[in-house]
Amino acid sequence: MAALTPARRIVVKIGSALLVDRSTGQLRAQWLRTLAADVADLRRTGAQMILVSSGSIALGRGVLGLPSGGLALEQSQAAAAVGQIRLARAYEEALAPHDIVTGQVLVTLEDSADRRRYLNTRATMETMIGMGVVPIVNENDTIATDEIRYGDNDRLAAQVAVTVGADRLVLLSDVDGFYTANPQIDPTARRFDVVERITPEIEAMAGDGVSGLSKGGMVTKLMAARIATDGGCAMAITLGSVLHPLRALQQGAPATWFIAQTDPQAARKRWIAAMKARGEVRLDAGAVAALGEGKSLLPAGVTAVAGRFGRGEPVAILAPDGKRLGLGLIRYTSDEALQIKGRRSAEIEAILGYRGRAALINRDDMVL
Repeated sequence: MAALTPARRIVVKIGSALLVDRSTGQLRAQWLRTLAADVADLRRTGAQMILVSSGSIALGRGVLGLPSGGLALEQSQAAAAVGQIRLARAYEEALAPHDIVTGQVLVTLEDSADRRRYLNTRATMETMIGMGVVPIVNENDTIATDEIRYGDNDRLAAQVAVTVGADRLVLLSDVDGFYTANPQIDPTARRFDVVERITPEIEAMAGDGVSGLSKGGMVTKLMAARIATDGGCAMAITLGSVLHPLRALQQGAPATWFIAQTDPQAARKRWIAAMKARGEVRLDAGAVAALGEGKSLLPAGVTAVAGRFGRGEPVAILAPDGKRLGLGLIRYTSDEALQIKGRRSAEIEAILGYRGRAALINRDDMVL
């Protein structure tokens, strides 16, 4: 069975019903403080933490005095605009006593569907995590329309986990795991401790959620589990309403663990390898040797660029004799790559007019 420790990178999803008191519309401040303490404890074990949090609309509607129940799109977006400020501040204030810096990341479905925006999101969060920041991720409800929404933070959390290469995803839920049927309706329902693989029989057991604030039912949690486990990330569903929910999970609280089908790096490499090259870059012998040592591809090592491609698109990586070495997601357009090939990274800003990234293709974005 998977566990939170040892884990290199953990994504935790927090739903509205856990964060906001349904009767008052107020933040559950004590609960959030205990969650923050759990995050701090896990960071001390060496884990990097990312939080995917609902709650902006729930907090904003209370401030604006909007009625319970469904809201019109423009009302939801107005509530999100008001609530996002309060949500970010709540996490900042809860984590600051532990000397943890937070940063808000707002995304939409388009940010993962578009390869360039996906890579930008990934690079931003990698930089934040590398600087010791805990990203607080939420769907950008202020601008998202139904056509570009995830619609639930379970799948968003799974996509974030895959994007950042997490090895653990925890869905803090209003139920303590995945059951053979809805346990609030069927008293004979049995909880799974471990799900090795999501089969059609498992999918048929999923029911709908019962919370008045959260949208994610068990169907969406299974969708999240499939996304996460296919991406090399084990996922847990556990009861989130208790104080210190992550500590409770670590100490053996009831939960269902979905087992990863591979590891995050292998899953990402497989995803890249399946792409069709839009162009190619030819390297000198020094660059080939550097790639063999696990380094990124710098512009200085490129002797030729061919094809038309945009940022984030796949290009073939060729040896000096034209033999194909692999495939990578390039960080510059074909026009920009032509201008900076053979040049030092320090010269990029003078050539292109903006600083850009030092590597033409990052080592994590290539398959050799």
